[in-house]
Amino acid sequence: MSATASLAALPLAADLDQDKVTPGVLGFIVFAVIGGAVWLLMKSMNKHMKRVDFVEAPEPGAPGEGTDAK
Repeated sequence: MSATASLAALPLAADLDQDKVTPGVLGFIVFAVIGGAVWLLMKSMNKHMKRVDFVEAPEPGAPGEGTDAK
């Protein structure tokens, strides 16, 4: 099979469906940037959540608080 015969088997731009829209390289780059941003935000949130020191106070008026409820 010659090179020209193998090139003839490839679809040309005129043969493609004009109504079909594909994201292409730009769509991949945008998607990768958004994915990287989400990863960095999750990493930052994880670091900040590890720093939180939260001790829950008992509810006011709860039994066992030491006050006499009559």
